[in-house]
Amino acid sequence: MGNLVAIVGRPNVGKSTLFNRLTKTRQAIVNEEAGTTRDRQYGKVEWVGQEFSIVDTGGWVVNSDDIFEEEIRKQVMLAIEEADVILFVVDVQNGVTDLDQQVATILRRSKVPVVLVSNKTDNNELIYSSAEFYSLGLGDPYCISAMSGSGTGDLLDLIISKFPKKVDEILEEEIPRFAVVGRPNAGKSSIVNAFIGEERNIVTEIAGTTRDSIYTRYDKFGFDFYLVDTAGIRKKNKVTEDLEFYSVMRSIRAIENSDVCILMLDATRGIEGQDLNIFSLIQRSQKGLVVVVNKWDLVEEKSAKVIKEYENAIRERFAPFVDFPVIFASALTKQRIFKVLEEAKTVYQNRTTRIPTARLNEEMLPLIEAYPPPSVKGKYIKIKYCTQLPNTRVPSFVYFANLPQYVKEPYKRFLENKMREKWALTGTPINIYIRQK
Repeated sequence: MGNLVAIVGRPNVGKSTLFNRLTKTRQAIVNEEAGTTRDRQYGKVEWVGQEFSIVDTGGWVVNSDDIFEEEIRKQVMLAIEEADVILFVVDVQNGVTDLDQQVATILRRSKVPVVLVSNKTDNNELIYSSAEFYSLGLGDPYCISAMSGSGTGDLLDLIISKFPKKVDEILEEEIPRFAVVGRPNAGKSSIVNAFIGEERNIVTEIAGTTRDSIYTRYDKFGFDFYLVDTAGIRKKNKVTEDLEFYSVMRSIRAIENSDVCILMLDATRGIEGQDLNIFSLIQRSQKGLVVVVNKWDLVEEKSAKVIKEYENAIRERFAPFVDFPVIFASALTKQRIFKVLEEAKTVYQNRTTRIPTARLNEEMLPLIEAYPPPSVKGKYIKIKYCTQLPNTRVPSFVYFANLPQYVKEPYKRFLENKMREKWALTGTPINIYIRQK
C-alpha cells in the first residue's frame, strides 16, 4: 500500500521549499520568518510510476525557544513511528547546529531509513562544505538545492529505493475495506466499538503488513468487510493523543489502505479546517466517501429543516464534489449505526459500477447535442462517442472530441453531474477524460 515519507529538520532549512518541489505545488506558505509554515502539509508525489505520500512536519512547531526543541523532538519521534523513510534536511550555508545534533541523535537510534539532505547547495564550493554533515553520523549528505531543483531527481530515486519491500497481504481481495477517519474526538473509536460491539468473537483480526494497519474482518448482520484500523484507536498514548499532526498521519495510512472512508464530523463543532484537509486527502486518493455527523444525540433541535440546513452546509464546504451520503448518527446511542454500514456498502458497490457503452452513448449524446461545449474562437467542439475504461480503481470515462484541448473543467463537471443523475455513482469519485477521436 502507500508509502509515507516525512520531512524533518529545524526551521528555515528549506523543508517547505523541498515539499513544494517534490509535490510540484505551492501549497506551503514559504516565508523568511522562522516557523511560518502553518498549513498542515501533506501531499502526493509521483516519480517513475510510483506514488507515495509526503508530510512536512514543519507546520507543527510552536515558536518559543523552550517549547521549540521539545516540539521538534516530538515531531521527529512521530515521524519515526509513522514514516517509511525520513528526510532529514540541513542547511549547508549554516553548517551543523546544536539542534541538528539533537535531531541526529534521535534519528541514529531509529530503525527507519534516514536520508540526510544537505539543502541550499547552490554551487560546487558548497558541495565541499557539506562534508561537515558526516559528523552527524547518518551517512552521506545528499546535496540538493530545493530552490532550483538541482539534485531532486536523484533524491527521489534514492527515496524510492529505500521503501520497504512489498509483502503480499493475506486479505481476500473481493471484500471491501472501510476506514473510519476524522479529527481527534469526532468519535472514531466509539463508532468502531459500536460496529464491533462487545462480542469480539465474531471478529477476526489480521495484522496488515503495512505498519500499524490492523484489518478487522467484520461479518455479521449480513455485512462482510474489513475495518481498516490504524493502531491509533487501540494505542491510547496520551502524549500524542491530541496532536493533530498525529491524527493526520494516521488518517493518511488508513485512507490509503481502504476502499471507502467513513468521515466523522462532530455535530457540536461544525466543519473545521482539518475536516477539509482529511476530505481533500480522501479525494486525492480517489476513495469512496460516506460522511457521518456524529453526536447527533447532543443537538437540541433536530427538525427536518435543521437537518437540511446542516447537510447543505456540509455539501457547500466540500463542493464541487457533493454527491455523497450524509448520515446523522450517534455512536453513543447507536442511532443509525447500521445505516452507516449500509451506505458504505452501497458506495463500495458504486465504485465498481459498469455502464454498457451503448447505454452510455444513448443517454449522453442527445444531452451533449442539446448542450454542446461552448465554441472557442469560432470553432465548434463535437463529442461523438463515449465509453467507460476497463479495470480502473473508480469509474472512469473517455469522451472523444474533435478539439479535446478546448473542453474545460466546467463542461466536464456538467457531464459528471448528468451522469450522477442517471447512474448509481453516489459517494464515489469518477474520472472524465476528453481525448482526440
